[in-house]
Amino acid sequence: MRAWRVRELGDPSTVLRLEDVEQPTPGDGQVLVRVRAAALNFPDILMVQGKYQERPPLPFTPGVELCGEVVGTGQRVIGGPSGGPGAFAEYALMDADNAWPVPDGMPDEKAAALYLTYQTGHVGLHRRAHLQPGEWLLVHAGAGGVGSAAIQLGKAAGARVIATAGGARKTQVCRDLGADHVVDYTSEDFVAVVKEVTGGHGADVVYDPVGGDVFDRSRKCIAFEGRLVVVGFTSGRIPEAPANHALVKNYSVVGLHWGLYRTKEPALIASTHEALTALVTSGQVDPMVGDVLPLDQAPQALARLADRGTVGKVVLVP
Repeated sequence: MRAWRVRELGDPSTVLRLEDVEQPTPGDGQVLVRVRAAALNFPDILMVQGKYQERPPLPFTPGVELCGEVVGTGQRVIGGPSGGPGAFAEYALMDADNAWPVPDGMPDEKAAALYLTYQTGHVGLHRRAHLQPGEWLLVHAGAGGVGSAAIQLGKAAGARVIATAGGARKTQVCRDLGADHVVDYTSEDFVAVVKEVTGGHGADVVYDPVGGDVFDRSRKCIAFEGRLVVVGFTSGRIPEAPANHALVKNYSVVGLHWGLYRTKEPALIASTHEALTALVTSGQVDPMVGDVLPLDQAPQALARLADRGTVGKVVLVP
């Protein structure tokens, strides 16, 4: 079978190699799946570069999110490969207890995009931030894979959503996703806009996958008893939160490491999948797939993701 392999860490455009490798054999508690679609995520880039908190041993196959067909049964499932990355291939192994059924009628490409970012968003907004109907939710990078999921999940929860994005194309994407207010950060100050549209109240919940200056400025427009959810650092800078500022403004900085629930509280993954399936069935969640590319274009796809040139999720199909 064909699989992308990383034998040395570095830029995906130079270190990824498409190789012919042996088809994996499932062990106890595992299933072999034919990969029907693999969704790209920013951690894929960081893993290849050796900059992610999880460092799989070399050599490895990247890709942490897929829709696959179980060999022998034909059932379509979504989830992550067993033991870490491995989705950028024609076949992959999955843990049987972490292979979730695809909602009825959902295309492979959208199904591949339902697992990681929507699980993260649902757990982040409901379990960690306790988002309530009518609250103000500020979603940064709203046109990306992480942000687009958060916009839909926020609207489904009854929140009033403010989204930030860069440029006319991406701001329109946020509007199409249902955001109530959209800020073009290339020409507007989101702090001033948030204060204005909320009548000085501020954002009750901030969903921040960007970090850096975006995190720093979000602290200036967070509401009393607000929750600033730390999702990631796509800006490249990990910010620091002054404890005195959190005390004086009476807000919380909330970490979100969804992957920990797979070992600390796996039942939450199951209940979240049930909730997401219901939202898909009701039409409140519909993963936005911006590009579908063949498997052999993985390096180019990752480069576009790194350059912020994509909207929604980018998906590879073997």
